[in-house]
Amino acid sequence: MSASARASDPAQPVRVAAGTTAFDALRESGAELNGPLGAVVVRDQDGALRDLDWAPDADTDVAPVPAQSPDGLAVMRHSAAHVMAQAVQDLFPGTLLGIGPPIEDGFYYDFLPSRPFTPEDLAAIEKKMGEIIKANQRFARRPIDDDAARDELKGEKFKLELIDLRSSATGEEVTEVGAGGLTMYDNLDNKTGERVWTDLCRGPHLPSTRRIPAVKLMRSAAAYWRGSEKNEQLQRIYGTAWASRDDLKAYLNRLEEAAKRDHRKLGIELDLFSFPDELGSGLAVFHPKGGILRRELENYVRQRHMDEGFDFVSTPHISKDGLFYTSGHLPYYADTMFPPMELENAEYRLKAMNCPMHNLIYRSRGRSYRELPLRLFELGSVYRFEKSGVVHGLTRVRGLTMDDSHSYCTPEQAPGEIKKLLEFLLGLLRDFGLDDFYLELSTRDATSDKFIGSDEDWQSATKTLEDVAIASGLELVPDPGGAAYYGPKISVQARDAIGRTWQMSTVQLDFNQPARFELEYQAADGSRQQPVMIHSAKFGSVERFIGVLTEHYAGAFPAWLSPVQVIGIPISADQNEYLDGIAGQLRRRGIRVEVDASDDRMQKKIRTAQKSKVPFMLIAGSTDVDAGAVSFRYRDGSQRNAVPVAQAIEEIVDVVERRDNASPSAESHD
Repeated sequence: MSASARASDPAQPVRVAAGTTAFDALRESGAELNGPLGAVVVRDQDGALRDLDWAPDADTDVAPVPAQSPDGLAVMRHSAAHVMAQAVQDLFPGTLLGIGPPIEDGFYYDFLPSRPFTPEDLAAIEKKMGEIIKANQRFARRPIDDDAARDELKGEKFKLELIDLRSSATGEEVTEVGAGGLTMYDNLDNKTGERVWTDLCRGPHLPSTRRIPAVKLMRSAAAYWRGSEKNEQLQRIYGTAWASRDDLKAYLNRLEEAAKRDHRKLGIELDLFSFPDELGSGLAVFHPKGGILRRELENYVRQRHMDEGFDFVSTPHISKDGLFYTSGHLPYYADTMFPPMELENAEYRLKAMNCPMHNLIYRSRGRSYRELPLRLFELGSVYRFEKSGVVHGLTRVRGLTMDDSHSYCTPEQAPGEIKKLLEFLLGLLRDFGLDDFYLELSTRDATSDKFIGSDEDWQSATKTLEDVAIASGLELVPDPGGAAYYGPKISVQARDAIGRTWQMSTVQLDFNQPARFELEYQAADGSRQQPVMIHSAKFGSVERFIGVLTEHYAGAFPAWLSPVQVIGIPISADQNEYLDGIAGQLRRRGIRVEVDASDDRMQKKIRTAQKSKVPFMLIAGSTDVDAGAVSFRYRDGSQRNAVPVAQAIEEIVDVVERRDNASPSAESHD
């Protein structure tokens, strides 16, 4: 293979001879080493990422990892976090270091400075980062034993704590310490080789700082050390880094578009919902227009469940906490449940999930195999004590409504029921205009003690879900360790109109709760058998789904969902009565319509309707009245004139009844 052909295929394996660095082997092979397609690290035969200056003890094949690949970007962002930390300590001597991992679309580093960072500080830090990047400092890995690391980092109390807990490090802490020996990463002067900065880190890293072509600091925020409010509060600086300046520019443009679509802003502008301080964090109230949106979603999902053979049930908002010990939610889920209430010599809890109560409904009488699958559905209000730092508009709340369903079936029925549920929820998402998605399979972490049940049950449940997911033909992405404590799950990850990914519907297979609640059915041979339980949420939560739809459509909901579907705009007050008559006809056909009879001029009424994102505007002047017609104006600004009233009504009703998700326009009638 020619060097040019090899360079065009970043995944092409390259043989690295014993004692030779990966960099030298890649260069000799003709692999690309610069630009977005250039390798920044390599992946060895065991799947581990290695620095380019890694030299194996024996001949081995490696795969180059390009800068623009997901793994390449993560390495680049991790290296950018180091550059930022170096810049901070250069500009603000005495600042202590926390951790600095890569995250989705960027990176952060936690610091303990003498004072909070200001916007001016961030500008200075970014400028200093540019100088470090231009200096082309080399990243060099240096193994170190525990005692030497403690001595070298004796002034960094957070790093010392990481060294002490490395065997139990979790989450983003593992970028610094974890299984195996400790390592430092030194930043070396490109000319003299002198160490100019160092950090405790597992790596890998870029070969040099100059391989960071595009970086920007985004914001600073307060953050508790190791994510616990019991610990010291630090300052966290967020940044982003990309494989090219064009990629960075595109990302910033996406952020700008996302800001325009922010459901929290649109919720206020469109008068949909609010979060009164008097209620507390994460508790929303829906205004009349938002209430219409909720009603449409809830009516739709309720009817769809009934069409799919589910029985509607209802359960209370509160229960004795013993129920949640039986289910296993306590103690595993305690941190996200509201504290107990002492009532009549018993402790009660606000429910954080509906499944334990559905189990009680199943257990309320004897069940036969002939009843299975038994499908229960509820629009149930649940309450979760999310930390204040993660509460975010409607997409992360403390009071939410779950469209929760639970299917109880025989083990033999489980694959078919999961397939049916997956088809159901994918069809539901498509009905709302979300049709770009992939599946994620969340499994347990065998080393964690947060999961209950036998290895055999977990393996069987995971295999069942995996087989159904693969058969769907959709992309399947693994999520190791992401399962619920009682069983694995499939989640649908949907991309919105600007390409962002949202976790939406879920299907979870549960062998554990039926055992804990001693659920049984009488089998055909007369024996007592334990059913399998399948949890499923289609919207996830009504609140979150509204938040996602608001951003997906930028507030311009499909006509069938719009709180106000039609607004009548008279050119003068003389046409008010005429439009009121048309509005009455539309209401009798189930259309939500208003007439703007204010004293505003017609053009201002049109601007108001467009700002409110109303899909249909019916404009009438004296000529229209004489002709029994209206002018159709759409929210994209297009217009059709002299449309007969009867035709206008039928066109509106047709669009709404067809649940057409496309925004109506005059162009569709050309």
